[in-house]
Amino acid sequence: MKAIRVHQPGGPEAMVLEEVPIPTPGEGQALVRLQVAGVNFIDTYKRSGLYPVPTPFTVGEEAAGVVEAVGPGVSQVQPGDRVVYCNVQGSYAEYALVPADKLVRIPEGLDPKVAAAGMLQGLTAHYLVKSTYPLSPGETCLVHAGAGGVGLLLIQMAKMAGATVIATASSLAKQALAKEAGADHTLPYEGFDQRVRELTGGRGVDVVYDGVGQATWEGSLNSLRVRGMLVLYGQSSGPVAPFDPQVLNRKGGLYLTRPSLWHYTQTREELEWRASEVMGWAREGRLKIHIGAEFPLEQAVQAHKALQGRETTGKVLLIL
Repeated sequence: MKAIRVHQPGGPEAMVLEEVPIPTPGEGQALVRLQVAGVNFIDTYKRSGLYPVPTPFTVGEEAAGVVEAVGPGVSQVQPGDRVVYCNVQGSYAEYALVPADKLVRIPEGLDPKVAAAGMLQGLTAHYLVKSTYPLSPGETCLVHAGAGGVGLLLIQMAKMAGATVIATASSLAKQALAKEAGADHTLPYEGFDQRVRELTGGRGVDVVYDGVGQATWEGSLNSLRVRGMLVLYGQSSGPVAPFDPQVLNRKGGLYLTRPSLWHYTQTREELEWRASEVMGWAREGRLKIHIGAEFPLEQAVQAHKALQGRETTGKVLLIL
């Protein structure tokens, strides 16, 4: 089978297309014939060595496909099931071994592209809005990278919760996408904290959902109300430098958390709850999942360059 592998961390060119054996499922595993894989910033972090992974490894951790075979002790799925998963390394490939308890059946009538596009980023938006800082009607949130894969879904889920949404984006076209998703206000990154203060009558927002990191860090803190929360869930612009926690005191007794999806899918029940809501909303048309770019597996390098170069909106997919 074909797979995109990394032998030495580095730039996009560190990824190479190789032929590797099709694996055999063991205890509790399923072999999935992949149809589409999601491209996410975490893939670039692992490829570059920012998040160390033992080499060599197959890139990617989100995909949709069909169960080809199951190993002993598997009861969750059976051959022929259409499934989707995330947080399992090795999805930039034609086949993948996946723990069966990580697989979610794709609802009847939902395109596997939409399922794959909505899994990691959809579940991320879900835990942010539902669990990390559960938004309530009348609250106001700031969503960075509002035209990105997570951003567009965050905006929609925040509006479902009854919140006012302020979104940032790097161009007028991206701001228009965020507005179309339901953002009440859209802003460029330049001076966004001052504009947030103006829009909230000087109070600040209740929560900032920040997947950008280094470039927005200071402005995000400045945008919060007293005892507001900064949810730093990503670092597309680079990691935040070490800081003095006294800063949180000076800026209003702020809360800071650095979560990941793994923290919010600790049980099979939690995974199924989040996935069933996201997939259900997508099937019903309540949640629009924007697929911004598709690349064949062989063009994984170009996909990473486009993602990191901010040339894309919504979800980036590899078609297998």
